[in-house]
Amino acid sequence: MNFIKFMTSNAGRAARVVLGLVIISLGMFVVQGTVGTIMSIVGLVPLSGGVFDFCLIGAALGYPLKGVEARKQLAGK
Repeated sequence: MNFIKFMTSNAGRAARVVLGLVIISLGMFVVQGTVGTIMSIVGLVPLSGGVFDFCLIGAALGYPLKGVEARKQLAGK
């Protein structure tokens, strides 16, 4: 539960944005080729999750997909 609290917090959102940018950068500038393109596309998932405030890990563990709703549910526990 502490991990989900972190991931839905503002710090967790920022971490997902940074992680997404790192994966995209590695895919574009380090790995390159088909694998680099796939990495860049995969990097869009944490990036968009942080920007648009949704958490796929939380949803997989039974919490709401939207960060606002997940924070409300976690605050009630």
